[in-house]
Amino acid sequence: MSLWERALAGLFRLAEALALLMGLFILLVILAQVLGRYLGFVVPSALEMAGFATAGLIFLGLAPTLRAGGHIRVGLLLGRLPPGARRVAEAVALGLGLLGSLYATWQSWLRVVESYRFGDLAPGLLPLPLWLPQSFLALGLSFFTLALLEAGWKALKGGKG
Repeated sequence: MSLWERALAGLFRLAEALALLMGLFILLVILAQVLGRYLGFVVPSALEMAGFATAGLIFLGLAPTLRAGGHIRVGLLLGRLPPGARRVAEAVALGLGLLGSLYATWQSWLRVVESYRFGDLAPGLLPLPLWLPQSFLALGLSFFTLALLEAGWKALKGGKG
């Protein structure tokens, strides 16, 4: 395994760990909200925080899921193509996905910088700076872009992407 592959594996493990922490955070927020209702107190912006964490969990989980082969693919179509055409079709699909992911990643990081610069706050009771949850989305898209790049490279080299 090359240094590049080990570095990517480490980054994708980091993405998995962050997604796991988001899931744990969602669980704790919901538990606090349930206990709060039972004991008579309100957890401010619980729904909002759980929503932000859900978005973070989803986007941070994109890259590890792609690497594990968990994303929906058109296997029925690809399986009927000859090996050369299958490799080209997969490379084209991964290339188009990479272009879309690059654009989304760029735009999401621009949103993070803009929110930070203008001091945007979440509209709930808790004055949470918006750049914080937005950065988890942008980070997840960055990892996903790297995973698509890796998969495309493998597909071009003749391996499975």
